[in-house]
Amino acid sequence: MSNTVLFELGVEELPARFIDDSLDQLQKKTAQWFKDNRIPYGDITGFATPRRLAVKITNVEEKQPDIEEEAKGPAKKIALDEEGNWTKAAIGFSKGQGKDVEDIYFKEIKGTEYVHVNKFIEGEPTKNLLQNFRDVFLSLTFPKNMRWGNRDLRYARPIRWMIALFGEEVIPFTIEGVETGKTTYGHRFLGSETTVTEADAYEQTLKIQYVMASVEERKAEIVNQLKKLESENEWKLMIDEDLLNEVTHLVEYPTVFSGTFSEEFLEVPEEALVTSMKEHQRYFPVRSLDGELKPHFVGVRNGDDQHIETVAKGNEKVLKARLKDAQFFYEEDQKGSIDEKMQKLSRMVYQEELGTLADKVQRIVAITGKLGEWIGLEGPQLQKAKRAAEICKFDLVTQMVDEFTELQGTMGEKYARIFGEDEEVAVAINEHYMPRQANGAVPSSTIGSLVSIADKLDTIVGSISIGIIPTGSQDPYGLRRQALGILQTLTAHGWSIPVEKLIDLVHQFYYELELPTRDEKEVHNDLHEFFRVRAAYLMREEGVAPDVVEAVLASGIGVYPTTKEKAVLLVEKRQDPSFKSVHEALGRVLNLAKKADAADVDPSLFENDQERQLYDAYQQVHEDYRHALSEPHLKLALDQLSKLADPIHTFFDATMVMAEDESIRRNRLGLLKQISNDVYAFADLNAIEWKQQF
Repeated sequence: MSNTVLFELGVEELPARFIDDSLDQLQKKTAQWFKDNRIPYGDITGFATPRRLAVKITNVEEKQPDIEEEAKGPAKKIALDEEGNWTKAAIGFSKGQGKDVEDIYFKEIKGTEYVHVNKFIEGEPTKNLLQNFRDVFLSLTFPKNMRWGNRDLRYARPIRWMIALFGEEVIPFTIEGVETGKTTYGHRFLGSETTVTEADAYEQTLKIQYVMASVEERKAEIVNQLKKLESENEWKLMIDEDLLNEVTHLVEYPTVFSGTFSEEFLEVPEEALVTSMKEHQRYFPVRSLDGELKPHFVGVRNGDDQHIETVAKGNEKVLKARLKDAQFFYEEDQKGSIDEKMQKLSRMVYQEELGTLADKVQRIVAITGKLGEWIGLEGPQLQKAKRAAEICKFDLVTQMVDEFTELQGTMGEKYARIFGEDEEVAVAINEHYMPRQANGAVPSSTIGSLVSIADKLDTIVGSISIGIIPTGSQDPYGLRRQALGILQTLTAHGWSIPVEKLIDLVHQFYYELELPTRDEKEVHNDLHEFFRVRAAYLMREEGVAPDVVEAVLASGIGVYPTTKEKAVLLVEKRQDPSFKSVHEALGRVLNLAKKADAADVDPSLFENDQERQLYDAYQQVHEDYRHALSEPHLKLALDQLSKLADPIHTFFDATMVMAEDESIRRNRLGLLKQISNDVYAFADLNAIEWKQQF
């Protein structure tokens, strides 16, 4: 016979951002707990609202299944004395397993015989085991914890009630003085204390108390109501998924409402209005069917539709105050000039060891100029790039960005136009923050991309040079994301600048300014490894196998778009059986070449035709290979290397590389070293698990 099990944890209101992860943890930990305790079950369903986390488990058996288990004891030589009698060790082992010595049998493990017995373990009643489920609740982790009253437990929010039911029966346990029972609480204002008579009645009991316990059901209800408003008013709502998730976790019984604001506020940049509505008030902005922002908004109330007009009016007053502030900031920010605003950057500390924002801007200008020269910018275009770098941070001193920090760059672009800056310069101010989040768009303009890379390089090199290095999940300055942004931008524009060259440019620049507080060589190594790890991560995220990633990064990143293309080509090649011979030949060269002290070759020391043939083949291939690699024509380059496979096999068949004569041995190793240098310029082929593919 089976039953449904229900656990509910009632708490003070959880922050919306805690709920998704908390519910995910609860469901996964519940599944693991039931598995560890050998309790068969059907399905697990999770529930979450601001005031509760719950999980329902169906078809739970009343007891664990009985099992027979093999137990291993001491070695045979310890279990039997010289006369073949059971020793105390054997007798004690069998008793400990609830067996007699007559039940013992021997089993050989790695050449040694050991005592074994089969023991029967009767399954425990499930309801006895369920009392330990409290450990699952206590194991949940949260971004922030708190204590309450005189309690020792640190938890996301104070625990107020708990339900633990096996069918209709309460499973007793206590956490911080709160005992389990059948009592739960409905909506804070519309509901009341109520009883869940049995586990299967949970959802329906809460619905009567104005609580939709299912996250999916609440979200679907909100979307349905939003769509209805759209249809009734011929609107198009900006239903942002993050905002939808947030409001879903802010309410237990959702009801949408709409409100209006004065059309005069539409003169304020749309981004500021949308930010005020979405980020600060959790409203959905409204557009017309042709995409124009309208003076309306839609909110979600935690309650029913009683007095909904009054609720809308109250929210209109709150939004009006917000929009008046935005309007004031917008008007005030247009006073003065960009140069006046830039002067204020010298009073804003960027990092104590790295100076002010004005100092950072000077570095960005210098880096941008150098990068511009590297990609061939000159004349007016190079000057535009430097101007964009010079004023890229001016909007940080504006009142609008001070209030709405997420509008940095966006407002800079708009204000730059108002102050008469060149259009490319204005666009670059906004784009230099891109990508703004993981998988976000990269800058599309050349100038914006240059300033973006320069800014991110300055941030990364500066941070690591003073000891701010991401560890584990800690990356407060977003250095990892910024490194990915650099690699993605280089790829998008196809710029053939080795990443190491970028790093070394800024690294050297920092030490000329005497800014770093750490050893120069140590910082250099940390920077190269930091970018190598990010490049590896990005390639893996884009579907390249880990072993291929390590192969192409063995000698550094180089030109990232080219390195990524190498990886893609090698993934294809290892599916090609005809490449097996090439890999084996080149791989053998790589292994032996490690023994070489130098790559010097004297043809007069060759002792057989096979040495000369390999040397001649390499001489014919080398220049074409290096040229193809530099273009880059990677398939052609790999084809050139492949031409060496047959001469290499023939060479190894006829030649003892590690000859007794030291000069002959060094000469042969030198030849292999020359070839291996070319192979490594493409990838460390031995890092790839080829055999599994053939």
